[in-house]
Amino acid sequence: MEEARSVGDLEIAAALTEVAALMARHLSNRQAMSLTTASTLARVEREGPVRLTALAAAEGIAQPSMTQLVQRLEREGLIARMRDPEDRRVALVTITEAGRGVLAERGQVRYARLAELLAALPAEEREALGSAMRTALPIVRRLIHDAARPHVTSEGTLP
Repeated sequence: MEEARSVGDLEIAAALTEVAALMARHLSNRQAMSLTTASTLARVEREGPVRLTALAAAEGIAQPSMTQLVQRLEREGLIARMRDPEDRRVALVTITEAGRGVLAERGQVRYARLAELLAALPAEEREALGSAMRTALPIVRRLIHDAARPHVTSEGTLP
């Protein structure tokens, strides 16, 4: 029975991976901004002022590459550096209003493109997809949230 569950888990994992890849590939305008750039900008917006080293680690890229990306985004006026109020020697990366505008515009373009695609579906399929998403999204959010938290063993220690 454990093996059947494992195969089912792998099928779910494969399906989620395919959905994520399809959405990223077909709903983003990579001519305007790369996925790495958009992800970095969105993270700075979500998480607020952040150290460059923490940003590089969170995005999974080398610090020199993140430094170059941040410098480019700074030249484009999408992010700014500010001094850490707790340690004036440290610079934090923060998003500008122009950066927020770029992210909002990208979101609107994605939503409009997706709405076009959904409109081409028969009503039954749109309803089925809507129902599946209303079920799946909270589960996936909880899964990701729980995975980000430190796990405590039954002995009360971190593994």
